[in-house]
Amino acid sequence: MDYNALFERILGQVDQAAYMPLADAVDASQQSAMSEVEAQIRDTRISAQVTEQFIHSLHETGRIDRVNMTSALHVLAASPKVGDLDLAARHVAEQEMAALALGGPRLEHNLASVDRHRGVLAFLQGRFSVALDYFSRAFERQHSAGNLSNVLATLIRLGDLEEARSLLTQVRSAFATDFVASLNSMIAQDPDLAMLRDEEEPC
Repeated sequence: MDYNALFERILGQVDQAAYMPLADAVDASQQSAMSEVEAQIRDTRISAQVTEQFIHSLHETGRIDRVNMTSALHVLAASPKVGDLDLAARHVAEQEMAALALGGPRLEHNLASVDRHRGVLAFLQGRFSVALDYFSRAFERQHSAGNLSNVLATLIRLGDLEEARSLLTQVRSAFATDFVASLNSMIAQDPDLAMLRDEEEPC
């Protein structure tokens, strides 16, 4: 597969005035609540039903908007606790509609989250070429280390380790120090990126 166009999509973003090394698509006012959701999903002692109720309560009390509520429900549905990809896909569709209805200055970041979730669904079904397109689109919309790590993980799953290493080398020489440090941290922790660890540089 020719990845020249993919590299241009990603590396070309560096020169745009809008580029910022953002940590996550979630608005700062909602990050704490979403972190609580993530902790519950990771905690094997807490049932999926309890977490689902918690997500709805966060929305009802105004701690998260409908976009992030449907995003959180997607993550829960796609997680090993539930493993219902059909339900996860329905939540992604609801998230997209909520993002479009909300609009505003965070529209592109909210749509990046939609693209990322669709990429996850494709990735979990072994449709790695489809996942790569969604993850690349997510990065174009929101330049986060997390979105780029998904691109790298998918290249590895496609068997294109050298292309992943080449992209990583170019990113490290072109992107901001904070962005690269965040990406290095993800490589050190994410099993899907383990094959890139011999390429890792100190943060």
